[in-house]
Amino acid sequence: MIELLVVRHGESQADLEDRHEGRADFELTPLGERQAGLAAAWIAKRYRPHEILASPLKRAARTAEAIAQECSLAVDYDPNLMEWDNGLLAGLKREEGRVLYPLPPGGRQPHDTFGETESEIEFRARAEAFLSKLLFAHQGRSDLHRICIVSHGGMINMLFHSLMNLPFRTEMSLATGDTGVHLWRIDGSRKRIVFTNAQEHLRS
Repeated sequence: MIELLVVRHGESQADLEDRHEGRADFELTPLGERQAGLAAAWIAKRYRPHEILASPLKRAARTAEAIAQECSLAVDYDPNLMEWDNGLLAGLKREEGRVLYPLPPGGRQPHDTFGETESEIEFRARAEAFLSKLLFAHQGRSDLHRICIVSHGGMINMLFHSLMNLPFRTEMSLATGDTGVHLWRIDGSRKRIVFTNAQEHLRS
């Protein structure tokens, strides 16, 4: 049996500046650093993982490093856990993005790479491939093995859709705030969502 402890990074500078983030590599803010520290202490006390996988983008990497330090573990960085590749939008203020790269008539379609972005189909496939490899590597375990995954809101949603075999076009999304924590349990063919978007550590 494995558990996936899925964590979103803390507040980043792009959040404060209302910028498109995606692949733009912003640092955590001082508040984001504090959030990461609080999440790390909470995780170490209640849901200590056996390994940590993380996006190499700075905001996720720094959050993962805080957890790793608290749990005396190393971080394994995986580029497949990076946020949606938003191409030419990365780093732009949202208003700039609307002017320079307005959505085409009818909106963005699943196959679109408008603005040199990753298509929605490619994004979902990336999440599916990551999850498939991870679950295959740990199939048949009789012991509990908990893996902490530190990533981004968009990728966390794609991982959730993939885990639950949700249709490609779905109106369901998973809310994840700054350092929001989810726990998913996989025991053979059984999958259980234990909790979602836990942020009680931020109230301490």
